[in-house]
Amino acid sequence: MREPSEAGGDISGIGADPVAFEVFYRRHLEAVGRFVARRVDDPHLAADLTADVFLAVIESADGYRPDRGSQVGWLYGVARNVIGDERRRAAQRLRVTGRLAGRRDLGPDDIARIEERIDAESAARHTCRALSELPEGTRTLVELVAVDGLSVAEAATVVGMSPVAARVRLHRARRVVQAVLARPATTLA
Repeated sequence: MREPSEAGGDISGIGADPVAFEVFYRRHLEAVGRFVARRVDDPHLAADLTADVFLAVIESADGYRPDRGSQVGWLYGVARNVIGDERRRAAQRLRVTGRLAGRRDLGPDDIARIEERIDAESAARHTCRALSELPEGTRTLVELVAVDGLSVAEAATVVGMSPVAARVRLHRARRVVQAVLARPATTLA
């Protein structure tokens, strides 16, 4: 068995190798769960999206290129796309039906665990909401660096820009973020 390495090794085979996928899944499940919980406050949806991220990983693992960034950076890019797709689908469902449907049942232990994760990430969600005054691409870049811990170069790859452009955007965003976070909490709501 070939074990995918943490430092950007070849994971292209995890779509066809269940053992390699399991190793990858176990290694990255917690990080993906935290990433999703920072962006979603519904435990059912968080569980579904986390599963969807790993389904997307199976389908797109052959597209991972170690020379373009770390596995975590690539994985966060996949998760970002899955969450964005779900938000677009949810908006469409709301427009068409006026309500969300199709949730799967979770057991009480599952809900409690996901609610704990969501509660643990509430400060990060508050910060992400505070960043809403930034343009979407810049906000995503700040989140990937400041919240998710990617390097500027890795985050630049995820959002599709050069590291130099990313550094410039981060520098400009810092002033906006400081002003937003300096406001009393009532103005952020």
